[in-house]
Amino acid sequence: MTRSSHLEKTHRLNAAFNLLAQGYALADAADTLSQKFGFSRRQAYRYLQAAQALEAPVPVASPSLPITIKMPEEVATRLRAHAQTSGMTMGEIAAQAIIRFLDSIHHHG
Repeated sequence: MTRSSHLEKTHRLNAAFNLLAQGYALADAADTLSQKFGFSRRQAYRYLQAAQALEAPVPVASPSLPITIKMPEEVATRLRAHAQTSGMTMGEIAAQAIIRFLDSIHHHG
């Protein structure tokens, strides 16, 4: 059996959260999840337990696409160092910076 992707886990966790928010009893929610996603009741209870700790559904991230870019070595070194100390990936840092840049162009141009 293959492992679930992060996106699949997020959808399952949100489904568990929504069932609890709708007032389903744990047993009924576990049955519903296991039937909908085709996994065991035990696994359904794990998702329900995790969902009980949430205050809101988990945001679903859009899929990432790999790209190749060239940048000055100094910039790449600083990016790599920041990624290591911040706990973020280089892609997350670059995406945030690019979004800020594009938003500033959109608002000023």
